[in-house]
Amino acid sequence: MAPGAREDCDYVVAADGSGDYERLQAAIDDAKSFPPDRVSIFVADGVYDEKVKVHAWNTRVDLVGESVENTIVTYDDHFDEIDRGRNSTFFTYTLKVSGNDFTARDLTVRNTAGADVGQAVALHVEADRAAFENCRFLGAQDTVYAAGEGSRQYFDDCYVEGTTDFVFGAATAVFEDCEVHSKADSYVTAASTPQREPFGYVLDGCTLTADPDVSEVYLGRPWRDHAHVAVLRSELGDHIHPAGWHNWSRPEAEETATYVEYDNSGPGAVEADERVSWSEELTPSEAERYARENVLLREGDREYAQNWYQIVAE
Repeated sequence: MAPGAREDCDYVVAADGSGDYERLQAAIDDAKSFPPDRVSIFVADGVYDEKVKVHAWNTRVDLVGESVENTIVTYDDHFDEIDRGRNSTFFTYTLKVSGNDFTARDLTVRNTAGADVGQAVALHVEADRAAFENCRFLGAQDTVYAAGEGSRQYFDDCYVEGTTDFVFGAATAVFEDCEVHSKADSYVTAASTPQREPFGYVLDGCTLTADPDVSEVYLGRPWRDHAHVAVLRSELGDHIHPAGWHNWSRPEAEETATYVEYDNSGPGAVEADERVSWSEELTPSEAERYARENVLLREGDREYAQNWYQIVAE
């Protein structure tokens, strides 16, 4: 996905002063806008207490952490702290990615505001063709905002934790071989998939876990009417509610939301007749439609976005 060592990268960020920059935002701000070639930034182990934005003009950026456990980007903004009215959620991010063709690997992004302060985003990604490998996203409510109508995002071997709606937004996003960890009785996803998009969130081969005292978690509820979430070949813990899905107290959304499952296992993967009647268990042929390449690749990706094509089609 990206260069794998400090000496392979264009810039080095190190909190101890041993690199080109001590702060991640400084390296991003100095990177060439709309570069013809990829820009790789190595982030050494350390705690980077800063609010970071990869701007729309910072395309083709690779962030390469030294280790997922010890390369930590952290901040503590939350809804009430921002205090910008009803849309304050969207300003609470620790890391916001707007530049297309972005990758990140081997690092942690966290929001440390806590569980009792409302919405507090760790990762806000609205870029198209964004990929994350072996990353951790830590928070409580609204941890990962996978956003942007028509944007495509891929999460591979990542860890995501939160309390309520901790994967939410309008993007088309595939989470593959990820651990999705609930810290409270609530909801995992809150998709707002646009009606015109054929896919929303796909969790494939994931493991859904929870804190010991958590026992009643729904796979998702529709933030907008056409929410689309598929959970395939995943291990569901006993914290998953037998109903599986919730209508967010809007019965009309049952007619428009798409919630599907296929070949899940574990105590939370109950018989289809125990799920809400408006969700669906796919057949093998129907499940093939949700293959990563079919969900994330579009015509022209092979020529125009070769890095993205290689990541998704490998």
